Amino acid sequence: MARAERSLPEAHATIAVPRHLGFWRKLLAFSGPGYLVAVGYMDPGNWATDIAGGSQFGYTLLSVIAISSIMAILLQSLCARLGIATGRDLAQACRDHYSKPVSFVLWILCEVAICACDLAEVIGTAIALNLLFGIPLVWGVCLTALDVVLVLWLAHKGFRLLEIIVISLMAVIAGCFGLELLFSQPAVAEVFGGLAPSPEIVTNPAMLYVAIGIIGATVMPHNLYLHSSIVQTRKYEQTPEGKREAVKFAVADSSIALFFAFFINASILIVSAATFHAQGRTDVAEIQDAYLMLSPMLGVGAASTLFALALLASGQNSTLTGTLAGQIVMEGFLNIRMRPWLRRLITRLIAIVPAVICAAIYGESGTARLLVFSQVVLSLQLPFAVIPLVMFTSEKEKMGALVTPPWLRVLAWLVTAIIVVLNIKLLLDFAGITHGGA
Repeated sequence: MARAERSLPEAHATIAVPRHLGFWRKLLAFSGPGYLVAVGYMDPGNWATDIAGGSQFGYTLLSVIAISSIMAILLQSLCARLGIATGRDLAQACRDHYSKPVSFVLWILCEVAICACDLAEVIGTAIALNLLFGIPLVWGVCLTALDVVLVLWLAHKGFRLLEIIVISLMAVIAGCFGLELLFSQPAVAEVFGGLAPSPEIVTNPAMLYVAIGIIGATVMPHNLYLHSSIVQTRKYEQTPEGKREAVKFAVADSSIALFFAFFINASILIVSAATFHAQGRTDVAEIQDAYLMLSPMLGVGAASTLFALALLASGQNSTLTGTLAGQIVMEGFLNIRMRPWLRRLITRLIAIVPAVICAAIYGESGTARLLVFSQVVLSLQLPFAVIPLVMFTSEKEKMGALVTPPWLRVLAWLVTAIIVVLNIKLLLDFAGITHGGA
């Protein structure tokens, strides 16, 4: 494959950024890719982990959401830097650097992560359809395959329209949870106390499992590939100065968007803690149970409806960005260009099979466990995307003048080490090696 081939060619450099714009207008021109990335940080998988965390442990795991959001901001900044400096997305960079067998394994691992994420989207959307319209879960899961039609239509309307739709749906989610926060009236002092990390998060296997799920739901592997590609949709000056400026605005865009995602994630956990944990209901882990209990426990009739509406917006948003991630990963690793709607249909069908089985056999009782487990799978895939990203952005030969400075390199490797250690700890607990077989 020639080095000149572009990532996501149909959208590459299609959004112009005129040189004469002032700071705020230029920031607006660069804004968009960060919000597409942020969508992955508030998908239905987050809901399962945040609801379970808030219900079981109150505000304690707020610190995990905060820390994982900081990790996300740092890692996504590296993605923007890689895409702009090299003109390659992370999947292409891996194919350039590693042998074919290694690249193939990395592709398989990334596909597993995408399918796990898609599984969460399928289940979340089906649950929302069930709650709002009474559609049975099995039928709701099957209906999610039709989102391919929506993706196909949007693909012909331009990348900027996709960004506008995603941002609009994010605003719906934020508005719904802003109202939920007002209804639930959380204890402000306890909220701020929950932002301080607790040693119990590591020593308590049950808490660690949910915490790893939160990390998996927040720092998502395929988002690293996605962001390194879609920052290249902007048409900026291909000079050292132009690229440096593009990195600055792209990082600002993703940082603002991810702070927005942090607000939504934190809101879900806070509402769960203030509504359920505060009243002794530490067993609420199902999204359906949370929906049924919100209005009665808060005494606000609209609370449950707002909750389900936000869930539906979350599932549809994640569907749109999942399409791009799947396309970028397959094309980047394998140099295979497939029509996006066909690529999406294949991925969605792979996710639908276990979701249909789970919905048919276990009904509502099995969906929360499957959602949380899907997020843990995502977290276990993280090192295989994070380590190459940090390596590539630290190499002067690849990055040129935009190579990561030493202080950022140290932070990036520290974040990588934390992710790897937490995942090893989780696997040891699962294997029953530590904590007496817990």
